[in-house]
Amino acid sequence: MSLKLVMIGAGAVGKSAITIQYVNGNFVSDYDPTIADSYKKPATIDGKQVMLDIVDTAGQDDFASVRDSYFSAGDGFFMVYAVDSADSLSEITKLREEILRVKDTAKVPMVIVGNKCDLPEDQHQVSEAEGKALADKLGIPFFPTSAKENKNIDESYAKLVREINAARPAEKSGGGCLVL
Repeated sequence: MSLKLVMIGAGAVGKSAITIQYVNGNFVSDYDPTIADSYKKPATIDGKQVMLDIVDTAGQDDFASVRDSYFSAGDGFFMVYAVDSADSLSEITKLREEILRVKDTAKVPMVIVGNKCDLPEDQHQVSEAEGKALADKLGIPFFPTSAKENKNIDESYAKLVREINAARPAEKSGGGCLVL
């Protein structure tokens, strides 16, 4: 099974750093604005093999017009904000609404990640409690992450795959046969 996971969020929140940490196991500290990159990674989640096709999208508004194509093709979404940017947290709700509009549905598999939680407390503009409160309000799982320290990176990817699998009851039950 192959799943398309889409990384979205404001610019400079660490979408690429999270992706590269997960795929390659290393931290990239240089900020290089992404237009769109794609990564493939085989993974075993809950004993099942899956091929993850991870799309790392641009956070800049200049590229907002291409987002719809990523939104329509995505199976699940990483909603990324940075703890040192209150503005990036406010983007999460807007991006979620855009995804729901494009996919024309009320619920889509997502996780919210508050990245850069390794930063000193005096640099935080968003507390972990604020990120968790937004996630709870939207009904989306939440993870405080650090791409630098590899904190909750694997766990957040595994949770998103579980959310996708939970949203596919016919595949999960193994049959999908309709009995009349």
